Amino acid sequence: MFDDLKRFDVGSPRQLDWFRQLLDDFLPDGNAMDIRAVPNGSFPMINVARSDEAVHVYVFAAGLDATDLTIDVQDNVLNLRGKRESVIGNNDGERSRPVFRRERVSGDFVRAIALPDGVDADRAEARHAHGVFEIVLPKREELKPRRIDVQAA
Repeated sequence: MFDDLKRFDVGSPRQLDWFRQLLDDFLPDGNAMDIRAVPNGSFPMINVARSDEAVHVYVFAAGLDATDLTIDVQDNVLNLRGKRESVIGNNDGERSRPVFRRERVSGDFVRAIALPDGVDADRAEARHAHGVFEIVLPKREELKPRRIDVQAA
């Protein structure tokens, strides 16, 4: 009778993700926010990764040129500002077509990403290729791990 019910351990991240997905499917507009939540339709989407050497921020912004995104760091917050033009419009005076579904976000945007302590914003670099911006924020030298060689006595 209960063969199709799933049992899960509360401490298992994989099964908690399964449970969150189940709740999201059941209550699609439940507005259940957690620390990883992003407002619906946020643009651009981002990934943040950390290594021993630096913090890497990947900004997925198809349709933007390198000059369309303004990047600055202040008080350990990375700010991304820009504008993405709509692909639906009447640039040459023709009547605009009715839109039945719109998934591509357009207009002005601002994203703010809190950075971990210890990044050296003065040495930050940004690259752009194929709609993906990579921002590299090196860690300060004193915070990087150092290997200590053991000497034989």
